[in-house]
Amino acid sequence: MVGADTAWIIVATALVLFMTLPGLALFYGGLVRARNVLSVFMHCYAIACLMSVLWLAFGYSIAFGDGGAYWGGLGKMFLNGVDADSVSGTLPEVLFFAFQMTFAIITPALIVGAYVERVGFGFVLLFSGLWMLLCYAPVTHWIWGGGFLADGGIFGETGVRDFAGGIVVHETAGLAALLIAVFLGPRKDAKHPPHNPGYVMIGAAMLWVGWFGFNGGSQLAADGGAAMALTVTHISAATASLSWALWEKIKFGRASLVGIVTGTIAGLASITPASGFVGPIEALVIGAVAGILCQEAVNLIRNTLKIDDTLDVFAVHGVGGIFGTIMIAVFGAGTWAAQLGSLVIVGVFTVVVTVVLIFIVKAITPMRVDEETEYQGLDITAHGERAYDHAS
Repeated sequence: MVGADTAWIIVATALVLFMTLPGLALFYGGLVRARNVLSVFMHCYAIACLMSVLWLAFGYSIAFGDGGAYWGGLGKMFLNGVDADSVSGTLPEVLFFAFQMTFAIITPALIVGAYVERVGFGFVLLFSGLWMLLCYAPVTHWIWGGGFLADGGIFGETGVRDFAGGIVVHETAGLAALLIAVFLGPRKDAKHPPHNPGYVMIGAAMLWVGWFGFNGGSQLAADGGAAMALTVTHISAATASLSWALWEKIKFGRASLVGIVTGTIAGLASITPASGFVGPIEALVIGAVAGILCQEAVNLIRNTLKIDDTLDVFAVHGVGGIFGTIMIAVFGAGTWAAQLGSLVIVGVFTVVVTVVLIFIVKAITPMRVDEETEYQGLDITAHGERAYDHAS
């Protein structure tokens, strides 16, 4: 066990939790109307709590147990057999558990952006819990837990390359978000600007800082690989911010604050799968393309397809993660068969599981609030609180 590795992953674990609480909560909260900001905070906070308990109970075992190529099994439920002396590589296993728990928190939390302002709170909790256990955790096992998509699996000795979650986190969350948005239907009155762009910027900045733990920590060691992952993460984020703003300026005659920080998130999502396999020049390319590609995906989903993925989860996270995964093959760091094949396999699995869960969960608890509740806002109707004296 290497003390430096342990110290770094302790820091990285805190950074990744910081991404959800408060980073993602503020980023999403600023984008909605004032009457719904507390509901977004509540969704992110409650998901963080629920996923933590479920990850301890079942999720970690499903993802990183020794069950086989497709399923980790339930042998490590409630950290059975794991104590302070157990190790995973050079780390205490309980620390590896905690680091991976923060990924299990943020992945379903990303989906929040698709259904804000009109979703039932019970649906949020029940769907998120089941989806993490039945979709996210198995995919994690397939790719990071030694499953059939990893090295030595169906794609031979060189399995899929997904350093920090282009497939495991961003493709799965992005597709689930898009499907929920389709089944939920659009908001009754969707044409409202973000109520607090300042929150959006602050949240995005927190996500940017936290992403150093997300990508740099995925090296699971305090070494040059972690340093390079952190560096290319920053370069991609900065470049995508600029390319998004420039593309906005060309198309609309102005660059917006919400736009440039959304570009940041696009660059971060896109570099995530590749951050352990590329250098700064490749990161520049990935970021430059991501800022334009994800912006055009927003336009396609929102304006052409008329899907109310409210905060553009699929266009930014889904498209970004898929793009970054493909770029690994473009730059020769992974095989085309493994990269594309894994995207297809995980994509189909995610769609099937998500659709089935939507039907099951909405049969148990309402998926969408009634029209009056939506008009009044979820803050006061669902939670009995207001963020401001005069919320609009």
